[in-house]
Order: sequence, then structure tokens, then C-alpha cells
Amino acid sequence: MKETIYELEVRPNIPSSLSGLNDLASNLLYSWDRNARGLFYRLDHVLWEQCDHNPKLFLNRISQQLLEEAAEDHVFMEEYSRVISAFNTYLNKTTSDEVEKYLDPEKDLIAYFCAEFGLHESFPIYSGGLGILAGDHCKAASDLGLPFVAIGLLYRQGYFTQTIDANGQQISAYTRTRFSELPIEPAVDAEGNRIVINVEMQGRTVKLRTWHARAGHIDMYLLDSNLSENSEEDRQITFQLYGGDITTRIQQEIVLGIGGVRLLHKLGLKPTVWHINEGHAAFQILERSRELVETGMDFNSALELVASGTVFTTHTPVPAGHDIFDEKLMSSYFGRYVEQLHLGFHDFMQLGASPVHSSSFNMTALALRGSRFHNGVSRIHGGVASKMESYVWPQIPQEENPMTYVTNGVHAHTFLAREWVNLFDMRFREWRNKLLDENYWQCVDDIPDHRFWSLRQELKTQMLEDVYRRTLRRYRRNGCNEALIRRVTQYINKPEADVLVLGFARRFATYKRATLLFSDPQRLARILNDPDRPVLLVFAGKAHPKDKPGQELIRAIHEFAHRPEFIGKIILLEDYNMAMARRLVTGVDVWINTPQFPLEASGTSGQKAGINGVLNLSVLDGWWGEGYNGRNGWSITPHGENVHADLRDREEASDLLDILEDEIIPIFYNRAAQGFSKYWVKLSKASMKSCIPAFNSARMVMDYVRKMYTPARNQYARMQAGNAQPAIELARWKKKVREHWHQVKISRADESCATITAGASLPIHIKAYLDGLTPQDVAVECLVGSHDDGQFVIRECHHLKYERQEGNDHLFSLDLQPGSPGMNYYKLRIYPYNRLLSHHLETGCMIWL
Repeated sequence: MKETIYELEVRPNIPSSLSGLNDLASNLLYSWDRNARGLFYRLDHVLWEQCDHNPKLFLNRISQQLLEEAAEDHVFMEEYSRVISAFNTYLNKTTSDEVEKYLDPEKDLIAYFCAEFGLHESFPIYSGGLGILAGDHCKAASDLGLPFVAIGLLYRQGYFTQTIDANGQQISAYTRTRFSELPIEPAVDAEGNRIVINVEMQGRTVKLRTWHARAGHIDMYLLDSNLSENSEEDRQITFQLYGGDITTRIQQEIVLGIGGVRLLHKLGLKPTVWHINEGHAAFQILERSRELVETGMDFNSALELVASGTVFTTHTPVPAGHDIFDEKLMSSYFGRYVEQLHLGFHDFMQLGASPVHSSSFNMTALALRGSRFHNGVSRIHGGVASKMESYVWPQIPQEENPMTYVTNGVHAHTFLAREWVNLFDMRFREWRNKLLDENYWQCVDDIPDHRFWSLRQELKTQMLEDVYRRTLRRYRRNGCNEALIRRVTQYINKPEADVLVLGFARRFATYKRATLLFSDPQRLARILNDPDRPVLLVFAGKAHPKDKPGQELIRAIHEFAHRPEFIGKIILLEDYNMAMARRLVTGVDVWINTPQFPLEASGTSGQKAGINGVLNLSVLDGWWGEGYNGRNGWSITPHGENVHADLRDREEASDLLDILEDEIIPIFYNRAAQGFSKYWVKLSKASMKSCIPAFNSARMVMDYVRKMYTPARNQYARMQAGNAQPAIELARWKKKVREHWHQVKISRADESCATITAGASLPIHIKAYLDGLTPQDVAVECLVGSHDDGQFVIRECHHLKYERQEGNDHLFSLDLQPGSPGMNYYKLRIYPYNRLLSHHLETGCMIWL
């Protein structure tokens, strides 16, 4: 009979003089306050590592003796007092002046919905880029004092931990999270009662428990279905992040979208802006509309009101990132719900219709139709998304449709190395308040070159020490012999060695082309094995457990790393997470990114590297299309989408190796008399000067405040006025437009003229048959521009004036005086227009002459 092993955790009594440690451990501010984390590290650095940097777990397990000794240690207590003082000062800060120019913290509230949040490795409710971005958004919102609340799900199992076996196979393992070890508490109502939310699924009621977390100034509320009142199946809904099948996915999205709206009502919160961060939360649109329908409003008017205050951010052009539910599944989960919307099921399905999946329900399509402010996450991605989602506005040129962009940024206080923070605190005391001031960051040039180089080398040494420990642990766990381990670690067991380190760390998805470097193995081997100019390649990343091609990339890199010509020069790390990322993005010399254009929506790992003086070598896609200025790294110009994939990969791989061999390596090793590369330092400083102010999350959030939140807040208030009469009026007007637009026609009522003399004007007369619409329902425009290489580029836009009715037609006219001499080109068009529209082209209707 097998014996039972019982757990018994002996928890300390924290001395009253150290009671503030509980406050630090209970607020996720520790995730970006290094000094707070440093206190726990100083108490017991071994336990800190064993607890995976989790302050709450750490305080449960630290010895009583160490705490009592710390309370008597004057040096420790001085540092403790400084940290607690800074913590309280931060929490007492008010809304920044910059935010108050746009939003009223007493009246406004941004509700931010996302399926994952990545604030810190100790709070494992994230998988990758989307979650880290959401976490950085929350951190910046707190720093700026934004009126902001985050809504998500609390998973028993976060994303998987990864090991890589001796054959290069990824092994996925899930660890069950103990909520008692997280910085959360049950959410309660005004009377102190625990908040429980009900949502309906397939005729049954699922109960949801609510958890509250604090991240600096902001509140996070997380929903959890693991209640004893639920069936075992329903308790599993929020069990695992992105786990289960398509049924689990729709259940999770019902909990997030519908349950999240009901939760905010239970809390008594009334958002003035609703931000859907990726399509997972789009069901909130239906729930908010249902509530309005319940008050007597028709669905179209309700949707118009809801959409007016909704922001939607799409994060990927990759099809797998857009959830699609088939009609049968939607009928099963929303058949009864649709009745509450007073909609027919066909009309309901049209809310999620898209060309490729015409009979299914696309969550991105719902999010677009249920919002009026939409954005991609970089300038390039904004254009890609405009094209991808153009079916929502079918007659509008993609470059003019309502899709815009807000380029992602990273949280500087989280990802700047401690050494840079200390140096900035010493030399540039105002730096924390200057993250939005591009000119201020010229101060980086004031750092002496030799000091800058030595700090970069110090960070690389720390990173290589960590890489060595991780590599040793992996190979010994896999039972490898010591001779192999010595060969694999021969270049990383001396972390102070002078070696150029290239880093590639991100999710292993095929479009990210992790193996592009190996397109010419012989040439790569020659580059890496130059004894006078050694180069090391470090890889890390996870592939989704169901992504077999992604896992094959990991196996391929593992095999390359064990070839005789590469052994020791290529290191593959396992279990990439936030802690490892902080090491890599601060310690490598060059950050490599090789996505297939234009599939990299933004890519923020390169931003994290760039703010630390690491140089980017990347395909000009995502953020690097804006970040690269010719002086702060290197670019690989992508080949067109029409180029055959094999040729594209071959050519871009050749460009990559050319840059490595002809530029990067010679510059790095050109030491001259001073013992370091002055030109490398110049490039590295340029990386920091360009990336810190332009690609930090404070800039990103302020872009949202100016471009998205404030207009959405204003439009939402406008639509709500007078018992929502503007929303009702606009919905009726759109219905009228839909009924008549297919019959609208325009034609010239004059003879076109090809030449005029300088100073003269060109009379233009347009006849419009409006089929029951009025002249006030439309706008007629003349666009003037250039016509080069088959592209019409708009320079001027002129509105034609309504003149009179002639029979069944309406006459519009303009006396055109072009602003440019020489050859001009012009176009004429008509589209529906109403003063209540959020975007003048949101109807998607347009006719060209």
C-alpha cells in the first residue's frame, strides 16, 4: 500500500515593523517596482527563486528567524522604509495633467476587457504577446492615473510550462494555481457580500465568482466558474487559459463578455468607454444591447448606442487569431438569448458574418459592427487590418475606412534593466516624468561611451550566467553525459568572455520563421565559428501545444544546435516566460526578428530590447516599420506578397546573413585603441534615444486617450442625450439608407473639360438620383490629386453644394480651383452622410462616378 504524503506549511508571524510587506505583496505594483521585489530578494534570495518571484507565496514560507533578524537590521529597515514610502507616495498620486486635458477622473471610466493579462510571472493568467500588452496597458494606465478598470478571467491553470527533452521535443505541463498564493481577494458589494454573477448557457445557469486585484491605482476584476453550485463541466470553463475545444472557447467568451458586463453593474460601475482588446470579449456588445432592449429600445438603436462608446483593438492578421463559431454552436448557446434581443436568428448571425465564413459567426466581425472606434497595433498593421476587415465597409476604399492604428508600446519601468534605472536615477532625475518627451532623451548622449559599453557588457554577463544555469539544468535533467554538457556550454560557462550574442525569443509560430537563419547552414557556420570574432545564437520560445508545425521548429533548432559545426554556438532555452524575457532583452547584443511580411501586427519584444540599448535586426514589419530610422539598428526589406514563398525566404535569409557578416560583426569587433566599439555605442545609444520615448506604453495609452477614448466618450454622451433620441434617430436613418442605397445613381450634368487657365475655375455639375433619400442625406465630393504608377493620391477634397431638384434628380455643383499648377486629376463620388455619425464613412456605402 502506497503511503500518503500530507502537506503542512508553517507560516511566519510577520513582525509589526514589517507589516508593510503584506501591502507590497497584495498589490501588483510589485510587478513593475523593482525595489519592492528587491526587498523580498534580500530577505532570502534562494526562497525567492524557489517561489518563482511570488511575494505572497514567499511571505507564507519565509522563516520566522529571518524576518526577526531583518526587523533588527538597520540597513534593511532603512531600505524597507524607503520602499514603503515610495509605495505610498505612488498610490497617493492623482491623475496626470496630461490625462486631465481629455478625461474627467470623477466622471469617466474606461472598462478594458481582455482574455489574458500578463503583469508578472507570479500571476500566470497570460500566454504571450496579447497578455503582456494588456498588462503593460494596465501599468501605464495606473502610472498616468487613468480612470480605468480591467475585466478578465481567473484561470486555475495558466499557460503551460515547457520542457524540451533530449530529442528536441516540446513537453507541455500545466501547474494548477492556488488562488491563496495570488495577490487577489474576493470581490464584494457595498454590503460586503461576495459578488456572484449568473450567465445562461444552453438553458442552464452558470454561476461565476468574482476576484479583485489591485495593480497600482487600477482595479482588476476576474471571473471564475469553479463554484460548487455548478456542474463539474461548468466548473471547468475557466480552468485553463485557451484550453479545451471550441465549446470551451465560446463558453469562456460568454463568461468574459456577458458575465463581465453584469459584473460591472453589480459593482455599481458605469463606464463611459468600453474597450474590447481583441475579439474574445465581443459578446459584451450583445449583453449591453440586450439591457437596452429590455428597457424598450429597438435592437438597432440599442446597437447604435452601444457601438458609439466602444473601442475595438484587433491584434493579428493571422486567421487563427480570429475566433469563428459555426451556426450550430451559436444556435445552441444563443438561440434563447436572441429572443431577448428581439432579433431573428438570421439577422443575429449577420452581426458576425464575414466573406470567408459566411455561414459562421466571426467574433472580429461582431466587434467591428458593435464598435465605432477601431484600430490595429502599428501603422503597417493598421493598413493590413483596413484591407482584411474592409468587408464591413464594402464600398469604401480601404485606406479611407474607419480602421486606424495605435502602435503598441512596452512598459519602461518593467523592462528597463535595473542597472539602467539606477544610472538614470543618478544622472537624469526627471526621466520618469519625461517618457513622452522625445527631445529629453538626447540626454543618453551624455553618458560616457566607456561607461555605456561597460554597463551593456555587465548586463550581457548576467544574462549569460542565467543562460548557463538554465542550460545546465535542462541537460542534466535529460540525462546527458558531462562530455556533451561541456561542449554545449563551452562558450557560456565563461560569461565575462567577449562574444557577440544574438537573441531570438518569441512564440514559435511558422510565420515568425525562426529557422530563417539556417537557410544556408554552411555560411552560418562560417560566420559563427570565426575564432577572432565569435558569435553566439540564443533561442527561446513556446509553440502552442496543438501547433505541430511550431513544435517542429523547436525540434529543428535543437538538431542544428547539436551539429558538430554549431554545438555550443547555438543555445536553445526552455520555458520562455517574463522572467527570462527580462534577462534576454537586456543582455543580448542584437535582437533578431524575421516575420513573414505583413503578418507581424506589432511585435513588442524588439521594443523591450531597443529601450535597453540592444540593436534590432528585423524585417521591416510591425513596429519596426516605424521604429527603424537608419541609425538605430538594421532592416531587412521584405519582398512583396506576390513573390513565391521559397524565393522570398531565400532572398531575405541572404539579406540577413549579409547584414550579419558585412555590418554587424565588423562593427562590434572594431575596438581600436579604446578597447570597445565607439560606433556600436553610437548605434546603441540611438536605439535607446529613439525607442524609449516613442515605444513606451505611456505614449501608447495617451494615444488611446486622444485618438480613441476621448472621441468615444464624447460620442457615447452625445448618443445618450434625451433618452438616447440621437441613437434612435441615427439607427432609423441608417435603415432608410440601407433600403434605398442600391438604387442611388450619379452622373455628370455637364461636359467635362480637360484644361483651364491659371486663376480660372472648373464648373462641375452632378445629377444624383436618390430614390427617396434627401439631398441632406448625402455628401457629394470631388477629390483632387496626383496619379502616379497607377495610384491616385488625394491632395484636396471639395464638397459639392446642393443646388436644386430637376425632375427625379438632384443637382449638386462646385467651382473647382485646383491648388496645384500643371496636371491634376480628380474623382467624383457620393456617400450617405449624417451629422450624428462617429465616422463619416461608417455606413460602408459609396458610389463613384
